[in-house]
Amino acid sequence: MKRNIYNYLKEIIKDRAALLCLIDPDRWDVNQAVDIAHHYVENGADALLIGGSMMLNNVFSDSIKEIKKEVNIPLIIFPGLFHCISPEADALLVLSMLSSRNPQVLIHEQVRYAPLVFEAKIETIPTAYLLIESGNLSSVQYLSNSFPIPRTKNDIAIAHALAAQYMRMNLVYLEAGSGATLQVPNEMIKAVKSHIEIPLIVGGGIRTPENAQEKVKAGADFIVIGTILENMFDYRIIREFKDAMR
Repeated sequence: MKRNIYNYLKEIIKDRAALLCLIDPDRWDVNQAVDIAHHYVENGADALLIGGSMMLNNVFSDSIKEIKKEVNIPLIIFPGLFHCISPEADALLVLSMLSSRNPQVLIHEQVRYAPLVFEAKIETIPTAYLLIESGNLSSVQYLSNSFPIPRTKNDIAIAHALAAQYMRMNLVYLEAGSGATLQVPNEMIKAVKSHIEIPLIVGGGIRTPENAQEKVKAGADFIVIGTILENMFDYRIIREFKDAMR
């Protein structure tokens, strides 16, 4: 019987913030993705996210299948704008970009992949995805044709996060975007967290353990890192992130 991944994540954050490490299958072949997953697990990742914006290499399902053979922590699909679903994964973040006014990312993509999710019998974790201004044009902003929430407008971020909670979503995700120039502001994290009861994920542009520590102190329950690991190839830094986040 499969474990409930959402409950597993909530158990972790009762005591500390959790670290989610992202694998983009567009950047690696299957064997490389498996090797990277090993490094993430060995160095203390709490769960793995897998997904990307484009999916050019068509190795998504194969990567998930092979990674699942080798790791014992949850593998969660972090979908882009395409219906990448695999029954091999442990769970799926059902993202609705509430910060957007583009129906494609609010509901259209979710409707397209809903039958695939039904057939896959995969656990779903409804997640409000809020894109935050980050100082550059990110891939997700460009592909979703969406304006981000201005980084100085805490009230707008709060209102969107509250809407997510009232719609019974399980998570709020404040996203600056992969390789963001500017991170989600600490004051925005603090303001949002003080108004919601559901867990808060923060990602985008978090490059150092000190960055992660600041986000956790401000109220983040989950930190997502990916680009820094792809560019550094010294996976021991994951342990430094974990230590800082405690």
